[in-house]
Amino acid sequence: MEIDIHPLTHDPTSAWKEISKSQRVIKINTKPPAADVPANKVRVVCMSDTHSLTHHIKFDIPDGDIFIHAGDFTRCGKLDEVVDFNEWLKKLPHKHKLVIAGNHELSFDHTFTHPFQNASACCKKTGSTLLDEIPTLGNSKESLAEAVKTENIRQYLSNCTYLQDECFELYGLKIYGTPWQPEFCKWAFNVKRGQPCLEKWKQIPENVDILVTHTPPVGHGDLCCSGVRAGCVELLTTVQQRVKPKYHVFGHVHEGYGITSDGRIIFVNASTCDINYLPNNQPIVFDVSLPKGRTKDD
Repeated sequence: MEIDIHPLTHDPTSAWKEISKSQRVIKINTKPPAADVPANKVRVVCMSDTHSLTHHIKFDIPDGDIFIHAGDFTRCGKLDEVVDFNEWLKKLPHKHKLVIAGNHELSFDHTFTHPFQNASACCKKTGSTLLDEIPTLGNSKESLAEAVKTENIRQYLSNCTYLQDECFELYGLKIYGTPWQPEFCKWAFNVKRGQPCLEKWKQIPENVDILVTHTPPVGHGDLCCSGVRAGCVELLTTVQQRVKPKYHVFGHVHEGYGITSDGRIIFVNASTCDINYLPNNQPIVFDVSLPKGRTKDD
């Protein structure tokens, strides 16, 4: 199916004002499942945007069959941050752990070279947030440069399955992970809105059950405190019209934390850090039905 570029794609706030006239956005308030997981379902635990602050988390991580982290597990992708995150993953009880990168994982993006080039001009266009004002998150420019030069960084994530434009099957469920997002102050995995973003989304297969991206789609979990929407217009179109997953998990916009639905797809912004970069948001947990005739013991 061919996806068209929306004429307002470079202004997602205005685009959503138009698109929302024919969209449903249902806010879902849920509590973590208390009962045991039936044999024909698996429990998925989702987090995102922990930014090397896992040691400051004050809540227990719920157990489950699959753990998903939707990116920004470091502040800038330095080797010690990645090693620390990997050790934290090792302590989690989940049988399967799936991780994607986000815009802060500079060392995972082989195309990334210039941490601060044209950043101020970009931020003026996208609206001011805490991330815009303090893009280093306490890191020096030298630390960022060091992170960018780190080679073979994926080997240090030994306690999970790292997905970068890849599909992974568990219990008969197909899970696809991709780190890309619309250009955001020149950080990692940035592509221009419109056709460049769409080219990334074209790689997502149609038979995905759980889609994991770092960026939200426009209209779901993407509203910044400044009133600007940061989601991708073509991602929403791709998800709704072509891919049609059961669940779409993401992060990136901390203040967009929560669950919404358009009546068919469940959208999950699992950002652990809030707008003040404090890891206060609980993991989001849901149970997914397995394909007919399948059980977790198969």
